[in-house]
Amino acid sequence: MFYERHQAWSVLLRLFHWSFVLSIVTLAITGLYIHFPWTNTMVIGGSHFPVATMRYIHFVAGFVFTAALLVRMYLLVFGNSQERFWDFLPITPRNIRNLFRTMGRYIHLHVRREQRLGHNSLAGIAYLITFLVAALQVASGFFMLYPESVFWQKWGTVLFASQQQGRGIHYFIMWYFFIFAAIHIYIVVWNDIFSRNGLISAIFSGGKFIADEN
Repeated sequence: MFYERHQAWSVLLRLFHWSFVLSIVTLAITGLYIHFPWTNTMVIGGSHFPVATMRYIHFVAGFVFTAALLVRMYLLVFGNSQERFWDFLPITPRNIRNLFRTMGRYIHLHVRREQRLGHNSLAGIAYLITFLVAALQVASGFFMLYPESVFWQKWGTVLFASQQQGRGIHYFIMWYFFIFAAIHIYIVVWNDIFSRNGLISAIFSGGKFIADEN
């Protein structure tokens, strides 16, 4: 069997992915520290203030996270043919068939794999949910960051009712990203092993391999 290399992901998509990953890791570490500091919050006899430093890093990572999310939203409409939402969401007969085919393959029903250069429809649903959750996380973050802003307080109150509830939702959404990351890594490795299309390397190089079955 011969494999042909095809360009799947643009440079902008790959920049989004790694900005998203690194910002989530940074936000999780600093967020957990802000929630429960595991060192002295003020170094005795010095000017160090670890919580303030962690908050600053958290805010910077939050802006990177927001920028990455905006880039992906742009690519959902204006990206290449694999990056647009209608290529992987189950809103066409082809993608609906792919959704059930992918589910059957994941539960080992020996369903014949459909070769796709982009995401399968099951992944598309998971990513859409993740983008919506990420948008809610951004909203709760800016709601807490700008208590003096009329805009953020107006919409934050509509969405979260109070600062305290917004903080609680912000904290619990962090755990969603932990769970998503674990499942995402497992499925990517599983697909890379059984599909042999270079899925892991594709997020670095942008290229995937499609088998020539003729």
